[in-house]
Amino acid sequence: LTGERQAKVCVSTSRDPSSRLKQFAKELKHMLPNSTRVNRGNARVSALVEATRRGEFTDLILVHETRGQPDGLVVCHLPLGPTTYFTLENCVLRHDVDTPPKYSSDIAPHLIFHDFDETKPLARRLKTVLTCLFPVPKSEGHERLCTFYNAEDRISFRHHAASREGKEVELKELGP
Repeated sequence: LTGERQAKVCVSTSRDPSSRLKQFAKELKHMLPNSTRVNRGNARVSALVEATRRGEFTDLILVHETRGQPDGLVVCHLPLGPTTYFTLENCVLRHDVDTPPKYSSDIAPHLIFHDFDETKPLARRLKTVLTCLFPVPKSEGHERLCTFYNAEDRISFRHHAASREGKEVELKELGP
C-alpha cells in the first residue's frame, strides 16, 4: 500500500554480527529514510517480529553474512507480509568508495526500476516490496537516486547523489 502509510523500517542483523555486517546495516539505515537500526542480541526472529509490530514498524529487514561478508537480506512487510529473501553479492560499502559525497538520509530518493516487466507477477511483487521501503518522494528536484536494475533475474542496486549544473546532471556513487 505505497503512499497510504509512511514507511517505518527496522533494520537488524543476524546474531553475533561482524563489524562489516554492522557497518552494512548502519549504511542501510542511512539509505532508507525513517528507518531504525536495532541490535538483535540473542533475540529470536519471532520475538524481533513481535517487537517491530508493537513499535508500529511497516517493515523489518534482517541482514545475514557468511565469513564477514553480507550475503542475505530478508525483507518482511508487517503485519501480514509478504516476506522476500534476496541474496547479496559484491557488496560495496560507502566507505569503500573514494571520497563518498555527503547526503541527507532524511530526503526520500527518487526510485528507478529498470527492466521490471509489469506483465510478470513476480516482477510486480518485487517492485512493490522494494517501493514500500521508501517514502513517496516529493515531485521537486531529487538529490538522491536509487536504481534497481533487473538483468536475467539479478537485481543490481546503485545509490547516487545527483547535482545539476545548468542542463548537465552529475551523478556520484554513494554506496551501498
